[in-house]
Amino acid sequence: MTLSNLLIVIVAWTLVASLLTAGLYAWDKRAARRETPRVPERTLLLWSLAGGWPGGWLAGRRLRHKTYKRSYRIRFALSVLGNLAGYAGLGWLQHLVSGL
Repeated sequence: MTLSNLLIVIVAWTLVASLLTAGLYAWDKRAARRETPRVPERTLLLWSLAGGWPGGWLAGRRLRHKTYKRSYRIRFALSVLGNLAGYAGLGWLQHLVSGL
């Protein structure tokens, strides 16, 4: 796989994961208002780690959801860093494989 193909896959995956994560934020915000069962924070964070953090960040800002809970914001930032490190690792592996 070429670097440009890898970037296309990453961008496409990030878009899909972001839409799903934004939907989960909206669902959780609605559940919070209605006092019904919520989306676990672990689920929101795992989807952020998997690549949905742009959608989670945008939805959080737009919906004013999960913006004041400091412990969550720290874990969210760590999931963003983990995701970016994972993508960097994929790029590095692709570079190594293409050099063989």
